[in-house]
Amino acid sequence: MKKKLAFILGIRPDVIRAALILEHLRQYSDLETVFIWSGQHYSDNLKNIFFRELNVAPAEIDLGCAGETDADVVASVISRLYPVLRDLNPVAAVFLGDTNTTTGAIAAAQLNIPVVHIEGCMRSYDWRMPEEKYRTTIDHLADVVYTYFDEYKEQGVREGMNPGNIVVVTNPIVDILERYYFSRKEKYQAMATNEFFRTRGIERGNYYLMTCHRRENVHVPSSFTAILNLTAAAKRTVYFPASYRTQKVIRQMGLTMPPNVIMVDPMGYEEILCLMVNSRGVITDSGTVVEETCVLQIPSLQMRKSTERPQVYDAGSSVKFDPAEPEKYPADVVFRKLETLYGKTWPHTLGDGKASQRIAEDLHRRVVEDDFARHKPEQYHIPISRSYRDDGLDVHRAQE
Repeated sequence: MKKKLAFILGIRPDVIRAALILEHLRQYSDLETVFIWSGQHYSDNLKNIFFRELNVAPAEIDLGCAGETDADVVASVISRLYPVLRDLNPVAAVFLGDTNTTTGAIAAAQLNIPVVHIEGCMRSYDWRMPEEKYRTTIDHLADVVYTYFDEYKEQGVREGMNPGNIVVVTNPIVDILERYYFSRKEKYQAMATNEFFRTRGIERGNYYLMTCHRRENVHVPSSFTAILNLTAAAKRTVYFPASYRTQKVIRQMGLTMPPNVIMVDPMGYEEILCLMVNSRGVITDSGTVVEETCVLQIPSLQMRKSTERPQVYDAGSSVKFDPAEPEKYPADVVFRKLETLYGKTWPHTLGDGKASQRIAEDLHRRVVEDDFARHKPEQYHIPISRSYRDDGLDVHRAQE
């Protein structure tokens, strides 16, 4: 009988990063990988189009999680995932990323199913972020953590995590871009017609692409206003595919887009890549996007107080704007810095294009060798004998 591996995802960036890992896992004839979707994205342009374009088979199980608040969603993820994992009884539950879907690790831990976290040990040290809380929680629950770089592993070890549980694999976003962009550049060149840009109201190489979704930005009126003031100061058109949640906040706050901002609905991966590589630069608060732009040699402007991805600053591909303290980052200075990056190239240290394969191979090895459970007494990296006693005494005899 095949052993089962549960793979739980919840939002489109996680699908992007997991696409090739799932592909590699499904090549093993002795393993059944069950794809579970938390259900937080349900519209075609936030979910199914990504499955189609990345050639990812739709999820076998859709939890249908929803809620008005993070607490509602988290409660839904845990309560709905618990019976699914109980009945499935997989050898491990694999989670990727730092969204509220990863709180489902609590359900797995309650069932004593080993937890695997891909994208572990990343830290921004900005406790305002829900993602910082989620990734910290799952990292310390996890039996196995796949992290991208040695410096991330060191961060986890400093927090008390067992170094023996952390595997460095590099960043799978490099693999994704190698497969879905660099090997298909002719396709994107064919997409980028004059008509493509005309129908969107933009000119090739004369617009900024923008994404904005983080709660510490979008749900804080002063920060969101600072972002809109920043875009209003841009001397180019800003093309803004906004998530439906962001659009809802804009309506609730009664905000008006600056005249140079074109706000549209979310779109598929191929369209966003085409817009990205033909832009003057990308304005974003997305961690995935700043990695993609770094690899694609496109300048980015990070609207973040801090980042869990400092490698893009090291590469020189990105400049910073803090929406919480906009007075420290005058718009004219920020855009001048961004413009100086246009047309430049830089080396990056994000990966070699083999991270997905490494993760899949190690997961399969652990399935074969029954090497997932890493919270056993003999596997702790600190002395535990005073708490977890194993002195060989017969309890009844000792009481006589």
